[in-house]
Amino acid sequence: MLIIGCILAVLVGVTLGMLGSGGTILTVPILVYVMSVHPVIATTYSLFAIGVTSFVGGLRGLIRKEVDLSKILTFGLPSLIVVFFTRSYILPLVPDVIHIGDYAIEQRTALMLLFSVVMIASSLSMIFSLKKQDLPKIERPHVPISLIIAQGALVGLVTGLVGAGGGFLIIPALVNFYHLPMRRAVATSLIIITINSCFGLIGDSEKFASFDWNLLLSYTGSTLMGIFIGFYLAERVSNKFLKIAFGYLILIIGIYIILKETSLS
Repeated sequence: MLIIGCILAVLVGVTLGMLGSGGTILTVPILVYVMSVHPVIATTYSLFAIGVTSFVGGLRGLIRKEVDLSKILTFGLPSLIVVFFTRSYILPLVPDVIHIGDYAIEQRTALMLLFSVVMIASSLSMIFSLKKQDLPKIERPHVPISLIIAQGALVGLVTGLVGAGGGFLIIPALVNFYHLPMRRAVATSLIIITINSCFGLIGDSEKFASFDWNLLLSYTGSTLMGIFIGFYLAERVSNKFLKIAFGYLILIIGIYIILKETSLS
């Protein structure tokens, strides 16, 4: 299954290179269901693989002067603080078995169900945001700094809990609130994802000794290969078509995870 997982990892890198988001949210399901990694470890693996891949992509953006450094500070700082706090203090408090009334839910199941909800919300946001693009554009009011901080904190919380880079939240914020062109938004998003992933890994440093480095480095190498393919295709494939297809793909996977986890419980 390692080979299949690495092939899928290439696709994750492709979506990351083309959209600056989305591909990260597929990493945990691939690690869990294809490569048989425990969900808690899978979120840490995801932070490593996506962090390294985003760093390479972000470095390319820096060289091409496509990264908006000021937005990294105002949006990214609250995000990285929350992701570090979540991985270091909140996630370790989650019990192995969560009791809700008469029901008992294993941590593994709860984590995957949470991840599926994030996937479905992400897919619907992506699909409906594309429909709104066909409407006449209106001038957006000034966005309060408190709302920007709140959005950054939300990205950090999602990154910390489920190991997703949060690009599906970062990109809309950069485009809709800051009015960045898509290319600059992608490059800036990759840097923010890199920082978030780095701080998330610092919070998980005690898990490094248990890493399966052969699996993790194979997966990471595959995503690196994919991100360069994604950069190449980004200049040649309709961005709108790709977002629609990807939106429905993660919607289907999110529903699949819910059905699979609830049938096992």
